[in-house]
Amino acid sequence: MKPLHTLRRLLGPLALALTAALGWQSVHAAPARVTTVTVPSGGQAIVARTDARGMIHLAFHSPAGPQYVGSSDDGKTWSEPIPLVDQSSRKPAELEFAVWDMAVTAEGAVHVALSTNAWQLKLPQEEWGFFYTRRVPGEAAFAPLRNINHKPSEGFSLAADEQGRVAAVWMADKLFANVSHDGGTTFAPTVEIDPLLNPCNCCTTSSVYGADGRLAILYREETNNERDMYLALWDQKQNKVTKTRVSTTPWKVDACPMTYYSLIRTADGFAAAWPTKGQIYFARLDADGSPVTPKEIKTPGSSGMRTGVLTIATPDGGALVAWKKDDQLGWQLYDNRGRPSGAPGSAGSAGKGAAGVLARNGDLILFR
Repeated sequence: MKPLHTLRRLLGPLALALTAALGWQSVHAAPARVTTVTVPSGGQAIVARTDARGMIHLAFHSPAGPQYVGSSDDGKTWSEPIPLVDQSSRKPAELEFAVWDMAVTAEGAVHVALSTNAWQLKLPQEEWGFFYTRRVPGEAAFAPLRNINHKPSEGFSLAADEQGRVAAVWMADKLFANVSHDGGTTFAPTVEIDPLLNPCNCCTTSSVYGADGRLAILYREETNNERDMYLALWDQKQNKVTKTRVSTTPWKVDACPMTYYSLIRTADGFAAAWPTKGQIYFARLDADGSPVTPKEIKTPGSSGMRTGVLTIATPDGGALVAWKKDDQLGWQLYDNRGRPSGAPGSAGSAGKGAAGVLARNGDLILFR
């Protein structure tokens, strides 16, 4: 398939009309490999993943509540939206649900973490917890929601591997996890990952399994009000945790900055993106979590409180970093040496989430 910009050049006005009808958008200053796609049903993108077949899985918020759609043709067409919240869980009527994270396995099993506004409704505190649902290939609907931890908590993230492990990671003054060893059918009791980890409680976590099976967790410390970014690597078999600082720009503030961030697995380790003092930074990390030269890289992006930050690895060892602020989605592409590749791009995009994927055709797709 020819890249979108090539089709426009060859077909002129016809291509512009066609791409507009399909929901694709021409964006000022966008690097050639980056395209944006409209979220179905007028929704606001939260998180997107791909499986081994290249199927795109997208979770988004809509007036009808959190929804899921899939695409097998690089975002040109979508399945009918599927509710992430079953009817029996939507009580009382004032209860609202929000997607925090989604993990997708190679074969296409979809795991989703959600929260509720139960604390605002003054419901019992055991209802202020980590809610989980999943959909395995062949099932028409998502399973009824389950309360994983029955405890006031936030900062929810999910990681899944091909051995059937699903880690539900969360914060409640400290860093905790509930781990499934059967693909999310059951979850083990809560485990504190390491008492020495002191997360910034109103921020979040981002989690992924590394190639060696260790669970990698990106989080912000709050010790002495020094809000630095760390990667914790948890070897669950040996119950051993290592902790590596990945940010270098200091941020000492006597308040939680309420920031979100992103951690992904790459061919040779991980990549992370995060805000410091409102500025977006990213770094490539080796398999042990140590930053790779040039280490912390300042991007042209900025963020607000609890707005999305995203990184996507490219096949050539580079990365796309994206961010959201004031209903604007921005991004910058980097090469495998951490140097900017092309000019920054931007597009209007409602909501606070930033979501995108590497498509099968080599395009980097961001959802608006």
